[in-house]
Amino acid sequence: MVAYIFASNYLHIMKARRDVYQAIADPTRRAIINLIAEKPHNVNSIADKFDVSRQAVSLHIKILSDCGLLIIRQIGRDRICEPQLDRLGEVSVWVDRYRKHWEQKLDSLEKYVQKLKTERYGKRKK
Repeated sequence: MVAYIFASNYLHIMKARRDVYQAIADPTRRAIINLIAEKPHNVNSIADKFDVSRQAVSLHIKILSDCGLLIIRQIGRDRICEPQLDRLGEVSVWVDRYRKHWEQKLDSLEKYVQKLKTERYGKRKK
């Protein structure tokens, strides 16, 4: 009973912590995103593309769904996964912030290298 309570609480906490970053942290989930971004797929066709169990693929799909990156539509007996990729914009904004940081660092490095070249080669020409 204690194990059940612990597991339930743990799963609740993990579900609450799921976000777009957790979704893209795993290479299999990124591959699933790439696959469904081209066109919606049913769960079985997604599972056929990976060398892991169907249960593992289903768990990845559940995480992607919990993170808001896909929705699952029931059409007859098929469960169709459709992309909802707007949330990836959140990652783009975060990456852009650090891209600017590194561009500034590289610009500073370039200026420093130019200064060293001028000092080193400018003295030889005299």
